[in-house]
Amino acid sequence: MKNLLLSVALMIVSISSYAQEKDVTKFLGIPIDGTKSEMIAKLKGKGFTQVNYDQNIILEGEFNGREVYIFVVTNNRKVYRIMVADKNRISETDIKIRFNILCQQFSNNDKYLSLGDHTIPENEDISNKILLGKRYQASYYQVDKEFIAKSLLGKYTKEQLGNTDNLNIEDQIYIAEAYQNGSAHKQVWFIISENLGKYYITMYYDNVLNMANGDDL
Repeated sequence: MKNLLLSVALMIVSISSYAQEKDVTKFLGIPIDGTKSEMIAKLKGKGFTQVNYDQNIILEGEFNGREVYIFVVTNNRKVYRIMVADKNRISETDIKIRFNILCQQFSNNDKYLSLGDHTIPENEDISNKILLGKRYQASYYQVDKEFIAKSLLGKYTKEQLGNTDNLNIEDQIYIAEAYQNGSAHKQVWFIISENLGKYYITMYYDNVLNMANGDDL
């Protein structure tokens, strides 16, 4: 009886601890949540420095081998987005290589899953396509290994999940529902941005739960 009560007590403590620890998108291990000042302090702890020469830019530093600017975006005083923009602008050829390498890095990272292949074909004329309104974007979802094991990898291999375009519609619906139920709010995505004929990557780490949903209208 004592062992049963102890087990129940431990279970309650475990559930309580889990409930207190929000399962939200993380940037460098930092949950995308809390106030702007709290987030800035945590980012400084990761080595980023505050910018004084531009009030629109919050921090700058190095991320994934690149010099970047960091923007902290809030809704109702709660952080819902960390935006990371390359400092340096590069050519069309180089941005395609950079975009595709990022896609490969995310696809090879066990913390992320994606619905499809986002890489750009080598012969793609992105400058003309962007001029015509095409948006080069890749979206991924942060998923913990336990969720992957329980919800996805029991039915699919990592190779299948790496590119779902060839799966039948029932399987695609299954995966979409798994994302929706377990990690749809933990989105990380990036796009190719253009400025005066040069290109750079802008990345977004979003906590969808903190985004505006029309309540203020």
